[in-house]
Amino acid sequence: MPQSLSRIYLHLIFSTKNRERLLTGVDLRQALHAYMGATLKQLDCMPVEIGGVDDHVHILCLFPRTQSVADVVKETKRVSTNWLREQGPGLRAFHWQAGYGVFSVSQSGVDDVVEYIRRQEEHHRKLTFQDEYRAFLKKHAVDFDERYVWD
Repeated sequence: MPQSLSRIYLHLIFSTKNRERLLTGVDLRQALHAYMGATLKQLDCMPVEIGGVDDHVHILCLFPRTQSVADVVKETKRVSTNWLREQGPGLRAFHWQAGYGVFSVSQSGVDDVVEYIRRQEEHHRKLTFQDEYRAFLKKHAVDFDERYVWD
């Protein structure tokens, strides 16, 4: 086969350091998500949906076959951190958490994940980020040690 082809959807999740509620306001979040989307496109990682609330972000993207997950996440966090720090005095010391979660999504599940990301505000009226993240880890059968999940 002369071509290398792929269609890999990934759902990335990461929070602000210590889950601080720094991403306040719809305008800031929408601008951040757009900025992250542009960054992902530059990495040949096509964003499908980006959303979140005050303390974390969800990214559903069509992942390139030529990049590593770690490199894409690292660059997305780096660039968005720099952008956020320029958005006002309350964000000058902004940091994302060191880690992240990444979960595969089948083609048949894309619409459900898009809808899930779009309903983050509603969803988090009842559930904390930590409880949501634990549920993702359990749903995807990821072994984890609670002592090392949070920063």
